[in-house]
Amino acid sequence: MGASGEHAGSSLTRETTSSETGETSGAQAMRKRSVVIAGHRTSVSLETAFWSGLKEIAEHRGISVNRLVETIDAARGTNLSSAIRVFVLQCYKDETVKD
Repeated sequence: MGASGEHAGSSLTRETTSSETGETSGAQAMRKRSVVIAGHRTSVSLETAFWSGLKEIAEHRGISVNRLVETIDAARGTNLSSAIRVFVLQCYKDETVKD
């Protein structure tokens, strides 16, 4: 991530630390990031482990995190943060079952 908070290859623009949001720090601090979906900017709050997992999955697929979030958004039946968590969990579960 560059000094401006931008991620190469995606439209993620800014990371907010838990101290900025007033959330208590813990093993998994929440991170709020902006993504652009269908031309509209929206904020998504996820634990750092889910942001890391999402980034790893996107890199593995050769797409940006933003593009992956757009794909998840198009198929979701619940709020976006929950849909992303379920998606990441399912991807890792699928990989574990294959081994």
